[in-house]
Amino acid sequence: MRNILRTAKARAGSNGHVVSASSSGLEMLSEELFMKRLGLERKRTERSGRRFVLMVLDSSRLVRGLSKEEALGRIVAALAHSIRETDIKGWYAESVIGIIFTEIGTACGTEVARALLSKVTAALGRTLTIEAMNEISLSFHIYPEDWDNGGPGDRSRLYPDLMQKMEARRVSHALKRSTDVLGSTLALLLSSPLFLIIAAAIKLTSKGPVFFRQKRLGRHGKKFTFFKFRSMYAATDHTTHEQYVSSYIAGTVIAEGQPNHRPVYKMTNDPRITRIGKFLRRTSLDEVPQFFNVLRGDMSLVGPRPPIPYEFARHCLWHRRRLVAVKPGITGLWQVAGRSRVPFDEMVRMDLEYAKSWSLWMDIKILFRTPLAVLKSDGAY
Repeated sequence: MRNILRTAKARAGSNGHVVSASSSGLEMLSEELFMKRLGLERKRTERSGRRFVLMVLDSSRLVRGLSKEEALGRIVAALAHSIRETDIKGWYAESVIGIIFTEIGTACGTEVARALLSKVTAALGRTLTIEAMNEISLSFHIYPEDWDNGGPGDRSRLYPDLMQKMEARRVSHALKRSTDVLGSTLALLLSSPLFLIIAAAIKLTSKGPVFFRQKRLGRHGKKFTFFKFRSMYAATDHTTHEQYVSSYIAGTVIAEGQPNHRPVYKMTNDPRITRIGKFLRRTSLDEVPQFFNVLRGDMSLVGPRPPIPYEFARHCLWHRRRLVAVKPGITGLWQVAGRSRVPFDEMVRMDLEYAKSWSLWMDIKILFRTPLAVLKSDGAY
C-alpha cells in the first residue's frame, strides 16, 4: 500500500513517464502523458470510427476527509481489479483519475457506460465507505460524443488539452470577447441607417419578414438563432440546398465557373433568391444582422462559419473539431483567403489552421482584410 501511495503522490511530476503502482499492478500515466494519449485516441477514432469511453473519477472532495495518500491508494487499488490491462490509465488532473476504455465494439455507448459505472462502483464499494463514495464524482464520456445531448461542459471533458490551452490564454480570450462586444456595438450603431434602407427594399420587393432566422450550431454544438437579412422568397423549400450541401461535403459536387476564372463551390443560380437578395449576398450586406449574434455571445467577429444542423449531420469526425476549438464567427480565414473557391475539406483545414494559430493579431489582420474581400465579391453569390 505504501508503494501505491508514494506513486500516487509522484503523479505531480511533469516528465511524462509512466507511474507504476507496483503492489496493485496498475500503471498510471502522468497527467502530461495521459493528455497526449487522450488526444491520440481522439485522432485514432476520427480515422477508424471505433469509439472509446473516457471515465473521469474526481476524488478531490474525498481527499479532504481522509488523508490524501490513503484515499488515492484505496481508489487506485480498487480500480486495478475492475479494468482491463489494455485500458489506458492515468492522472487527468490533481486528485482526478482518468481511464480510457478502448475497443468497446459496436454496442451502444450509453449501455457500455452504464455497465462500466456498475462495475467500477461495485469495486469502489468494496474498499470505501458509503460516506466516502458519496464524496466521489464519477462521470463517463463517449467519443465521438452525441452532439444532440449534453452541454458544452460535458463535452469539454473529452478535450482537456484544449481547455488547458484556453485557460493559459484567458487574458487573450477576454480581450477577444471585449473586441467582439465593442466591434459589434459600433457596427450596429454605424449601420443603423442601412438597416432601414435594406428593410424597406426587402419589404417592397417580396412578401415575408425582413429578417431570416435559422438554427445554427455554435461552439460545442450549442444551438442558437442565427440572424440575416432575408434574401430568399418566403416559405421556400430548402431540399435543393440540403442536397447540394451533402454533395459539397462529400466532395462530389462539380464546381461551376466561367472561362479564365477559378471554379466556384456554391449554388450560383439559386432560384430561391430574390432580386434584392442577390445584391445583398454579393455585397455581404445580408450578414449585417449577425452583429446581434456577436453581441449576444453566440458568435465572434472572427471564426469558422456556424453550420446548419443538417450540414453538421454530414460532417466527418475530424470536421467537427472546428466547432470545439473556437467560437464561430462572421468572418474568418476562409472568407478572406478562399470563400467559395475551395472544396469543403480545404475550408475545414483553414478553420483548423486558424484555431491552431489563433492570436489577437491574427484576428486583427483578418478583420482588416475582410472589407477588401467584400468589395471584390470574389466567390460571393
